[in-house]
Amino acid sequence: MKFIGKNAVCSLFLILSIGCGNMPEESGQSETETQLSERYRMVAEQIEARGIRTPEVLQAMRKVPRHEFIPSSDRAFAYRDSALPIGHAQTISQPYIVALMTELLHPKSGDKILEVGTGSGYQAAILAEMGAEVHTIEIVEPLAERARQTLAQLGFSDKVSVKAGDGFAGWPTAAPFDAIIITCAVSEVPPPLVEQLKPGGRMVLPLGESLAYQTLTVATKSDTGKLIYQDITGVVFVPMTGPHGFK
Repeated sequence: MKFIGKNAVCSLFLILSIGCGNMPEESGQSETETQLSERYRMVAEQIEARGIRTPEVLQAMRKVPRHEFIPSSDRAFAYRDSALPIGHAQTISQPYIVALMTELLHPKSGDKILEVGTGSGYQAAILAEMGAEVHTIEIVEPLAERARQTLAQLGFSDKVSVKAGDGFAGWPTAAPFDAIIITCAVSEVPPPLVEQLKPGGRMVLPLGESLAYQTLTVATKSDTGKLIYQDITGVVFVPMTGPHGFK
C-alpha cells in the first residue's frame, strides 16, 4: 500500500508503501559491492540531494538493504528512483518518499510506532534501524508473512512485530503509540488510530477525498485530543482496503 510519486506519471509511477537491526552480513545474508555502492549513491543522489537532512534517517537508509525486500526478479533495480512491484498488486516504496515520511515522523530511539500497511517490510525496517519499536499491520496475509520472514532474516525480529489484519482498527493491545505512519490513502483519519496515538504524538499519512490526488499530511495530537494538521505536498497513494477502506 504505497505512494505513487507526483512526478511519476511521466516515468514509472513512483509508487509507494527505522539503530538496532543487523546488517545482512551479520544475519547470514550477503550483498555485493555493487549493491552497497548503489545504496550509498541512492542516499546521496535521491534523498540527501532532495533535502533530507536528519542524520539518523540518512544512516538508516544507507544501512538497510532495500534489495532484500524485493522479489528476485526485480532485485537488480532495487536502488532505482522508483517503486517496484512486490506482488498482490502492491509495491515497495520509492526511496525518497520513505525517507521523507520517516523524517516527518520524527522517530526517536525507544519510540513505539504503529505502521498501517506493512507491504514489503522496508519502512518498518528503516524505523527499527533508528531504534524504534515497530508494530506493523498488513491486510494482505501473504505479504505480512513474507515481510515477517524478511525482517527476521535481517535481524529485526526483536524490534518489529507484524500482524495480518485490517489496519483501520490499529493495534489496541499495543497502544498507546508515540507515532503512527499510514502508507495507504485515507479520506479521513481512522478514529481508532487517533485514540491510540499519545498526546503530542505525530501521524504521517496521505489524506484526501480523491484517489487521483491526496496530500501528504502530518497530524499532531494536542493535549485535548484534537488533531492539528500540516500539509506537506501533493501525492497519490493506493487506497486503504478492507471494510473501512477508502470512501
